Amino acid sequence: MKSFITLCTITLMLLLNGCGSEDSPKGENNTPGNSAALFFDVLYNEKDLTKASSMATPKMARIMKSYGTAKQFARNLINMQFDEVTIEVDMTNMSLREQYGDKANINLIFTGYLNGNKVDDMRSVKMVRKKGNWYVDKINADPFAR
Repeated sequence: MKSFITLCTITLMLLLNGCGSEDSPKGENNTPGNSAALFFDVLYNEKDLTKASSMATPKMARIMKSYGTAKQFARNLINMQFDEVTIEVDMTNMSLREQYGDKANINLIFTGYLNGNKVDDMRSVKMVRKKGNWYVDKINADPFAR
């Protein structure tokens, strides 16, 4: 009887451990696209500049911290504002080589709301791999902005 209870407990723990948060990004964790999407999710949805700067290269982190808050950084440097946003990786130009190299350019699609109005935007991010992890190195300027 004791072994049956132990077996049931272990099975239940394994089943519960397999259940993940629905808010977490889908796919493999250590890809350039997933790392870029996670960076912007932390910046826009969690509004945590410190956590986002830990996902950036030291040069980019210094620039980010100079703005003081996630909202100021997003408004001034990235030139995008959202009350809430969903971030998707644009897979049209994705190359499998990027996942095995040390540099990648990732296009992200932002769909969100600002003051009740729907806002769609797109940004390109330069990613760099250091010690097996992907970091945001540069947020490319919007080619269609004035």
